[in-house]
Amino acid sequence: MAQQKSEDRVLLEGGVMPAERAGSSPGPQGKAIPVDQAAWQLCLPIATAEDPEGSARVVASNLSGTVHAGVPEAIVNAEEVTSVTMEGVVSRLTTALVKVVSNKGAPGPDGQTVGELREQWPFVGPRLATALLDGSYRPGASRRVMIPKVGAGQRGLGIPNVIDRVVCEAVRQVLEPAFEPTFHPSSHGFRPGRGCHTAIEEAKTHLEDGYGWVVDLDLEKFFDRVCHQRLMSRLAQRVPDRRLLVLIGRLLKAKIVMPDGVVVANEEGVPQGSPLSPLLSNIVLDELDWELDRRGHRFVRYADDGNVYVKSERAGLRVMGSLAGFIEGRLRLKINQAKSAIARPEDCHFLGFSLRLDPQTGTVEILLSQRTKRMAMAKIRQLTPRLWGWTLQGCILQINAWLRGWHQYYRIVSPGEQFVLRALDAHIRRRLRAILLHHWKRRPTIVRNLIALGANPRAAWHGVYTGRRSLWALSHIPQVDNALRTRFFTDRGLNSLVALHRDWHEEIVAPTHRQLAMEWG
Repeated sequence: MAQQKSEDRVLLEGGVMPAERAGSSPGPQGKAIPVDQAAWQLCLPIATAEDPEGSARVVASNLSGTVHAGVPEAIVNAEEVTSVTMEGVVSRLTTALVKVVSNKGAPGPDGQTVGELREQWPFVGPRLATALLDGSYRPGASRRVMIPKVGAGQRGLGIPNVIDRVVCEAVRQVLEPAFEPTFHPSSHGFRPGRGCHTAIEEAKTHLEDGYGWVVDLDLEKFFDRVCHQRLMSRLAQRVPDRRLLVLIGRLLKAKIVMPDGVVVANEEGVPQGSPLSPLLSNIVLDELDWELDRRGHRFVRYADDGNVYVKSERAGLRVMGSLAGFIEGRLRLKINQAKSAIARPEDCHFLGFSLRLDPQTGTVEILLSQRTKRMAMAKIRQLTPRLWGWTLQGCILQINAWLRGWHQYYRIVSPGEQFVLRALDAHIRRRLRAILLHHWKRRPTIVRNLIALGANPRAAWHGVYTGRRSLWALSHIPQVDNALRTRFFTDRGLNSLVALHRDWHEEIVAPTHRQLAMEWG
């Protein structure tokens, strides 16, 4: 196998055809075609097994003309629109470097950090641009890292080399303006101006319209099962530059270095961890979105999490059966039968929330799902270990950082969920009381400190020395609760989920209005 020296590392050749410039003649194999017709030849105007309706159709922003109330429009900055060519990718390399450096990711298999690449960019940048234009660029392998999944099991992440992440980010910035305007309005994952909150708001509108059953679709190992051939076929419909298509194909087939050091080939799937994978996943599942729209279904999708809303359980069973055939037969993906279900919205976990329709008022409440509550309690236990060896203030600072981030995401829950938030606040305070009792260690010291904080001396001695209680049990006796009350922790800077939630809702519900000047006379 031949080896070639490029960008100060040994690159493998073979197995991947070299890139050709757009519009160049393919040699004796066929006739040269113009650039603007290269992608069109891949779009067949007749029905095929891959495309029963024919690919040579005009893609509109909403083919069915359905009005999606409350759904934000696709956001495309006119200044960011770049030609979908390799020259467009090269022009975005420096912008992509800034984005990658700001993300502060871990190094890939070559060990190069984002800081090192930033320092070497004046020398590496021009050479990378030249390699991309002449087709000699070869992506390195990705480092596989296993992280725990929510519930059980592990999820594999692919960490490419930093320079490969810059290329992926530049490709994403070129492809996104071409595909974003035609994505379905009910797709909310990894799109500008959209997110989990917009997805939940659209789900609320479906419930308010009487669609009270949910078909919860879970795609089994979606990112590991994406068919490269079908993905490249869809990309070719919008990407006229063959060099760019070859580059994306090489990025998809980059080898993977497993945790034990074994290097394996990658024949399917989109590696999670690449800046390009979220956009590619939306391109793959956009076909499912428009199929659901063609059938007239109400649905909301965020990445590979999707809910279809129907009016009865029987309709849900029918939709689940028909979609299973489309997803497994057409998209070549697989539905996780163990996690997919037809249920009421209050029994479903969608993006961390559950929805409940009040039959009396017809309003929809946004609640925390049971899984979210369990995860929050587990995180609190992790942040407040009983054997905390630092100061109480250090523990509070760590908790506050998590509380602010957690509330920023879950702040849209209904005011009725303040009971759950109050329980989380109380659990945090009890954990902190247990840490303080552990710091005080001996029972006489605990009694003296409680008395100094205002506890009744006789009650303090009696409460601490009654029975053989553990420090965790002592953290919830009346004497400790009264001495280490809520104000004690508030004065030391502890945030409260109830207060954060109340303040945010007051800003939304009761904004300040200017008074109109009334003229009398």
